[in-house]
Amino acid sequence: MELIKVVRKLERLLREPLPGRIGHVTMLPQLVDEKRFAVREDHRKGAVLMLFYPDSNSSFVPFIKRPEYPGVHSGQIAFPGGKWEPEDADLSVTALRETEEEIGIYAEKVTLLGKLSDVYIPPSNFLVSPYIGFLEEKPEFRPDPIEVERIISCPFPILLDKEIRKLTQVKGSIGSSFEAPYFDIENEVVWGATAMMLGEFTYMWENSVL
Repeated sequence: MELIKVVRKLERLLREPLPGRIGHVTMLPQLVDEKRFAVREDHRKGAVLMLFYPDSNSSFVPFIKRPEYPGVHSGQIAFPGGKWEPEDADLSVTALRETEEEIGIYAEKVTLLGKLSDVYIPPSNFLVSPYIGFLEEKPEFRPDPIEVERIISCPFPILLDKEIRKLTQVKGSIGSSFEAPYFDIENEVVWGATAMMLGEFTYMWENSVL
């Protein structure tokens, strides 16, 4: 799908009420623990960027794979992003700054279209704001080797393919194993908060009458 068509539809969709939790639960285990939606008062804030860019008459979205490290998000697939810093005017600045730091996309080249619903991540106590933006040209990625193991450039039509939405056994932050839905992107398991964001996005896109 051409980028201009994606952008025009998103401009319309993001003016409408967001599906929020209705979309999030499509990518959560069947027996949803209501406690996972309870945001702690001492939560930290963060932001990520779902970035669209053109290539070969289609549009793509980059994901990052985080390196292995002693932490709850070790080795996971995510959108570029990170924690809010006091010098950030707002969370959109956080999303753009972190994207520039992690994959080398200059913030001034990104046009923001809006944001999806916030997602709370209990294991790390982060409330994350997912922003949506686009580039007018195909970028030259410059990944930070400390924060990014690899960049996955996913064709947008693949994200809409229901065949990549699957179930697998995953290990939670406390070591317990359970079955969870995920997006199979380049043979990587995209689950948890990133899958919830994609769940809201795909629900919004697929159920739109616009």
